[in-house]
Amino acid sequence: MKSNSEFGGWRSVLVLVCTASIGLSGCATVKTAAAPAGQAASTMEKAGPDLNKLTLTDKAVERLGVTTVKVTKGEGSPLQVPYGSLVYDANGKTWVYTNPQPRTYIRAAVTVEKIADNKVQLQSGPPVGTDVVTVGAAELFGAEFGTKGH
Repeated sequence: MKSNSEFGGWRSVLVLVCTASIGLSGCATVKTAAAPAGQAASTMEKAGPDLNKLTLTDKAVERLGVTTVKVTKGEGSPLQVPYGSLVYDANGKTWVYTNPQPRTYIRAAVTVEKIADNKVQLQSGPPVGTDVVTVGAAELFGAEFGTKGH
């Protein structure tokens, strides 16, 4: 028969696994309460070779809390956007979502020069005056690529 000290290490592991499972199940409950990404986009069409144009329902825009600002001229760089506008793809490439028409969003490639004080100085990206998403960009990325939280 094994002593309590021999089981002690396994007991700690089991406690950690159980605790993690409880924590994860709580997260899953929260995430399943949100509407699925596929229901947020009412239409998705091609906007270029590797780009899609997402058109959201009014309800989806409201639910996601999508907000936008205009691309501005940065200090020492031609373009500036808030840090919340950036999304990163699986390869580390940086993007923003433009808002060319109401409820319509198109991902645009950007080249980051530097990030400071929640402002992103861009070497390249959408021109000054272009509306870009500041809140809801990650959710748009998820809707475009069918990404679901786990």
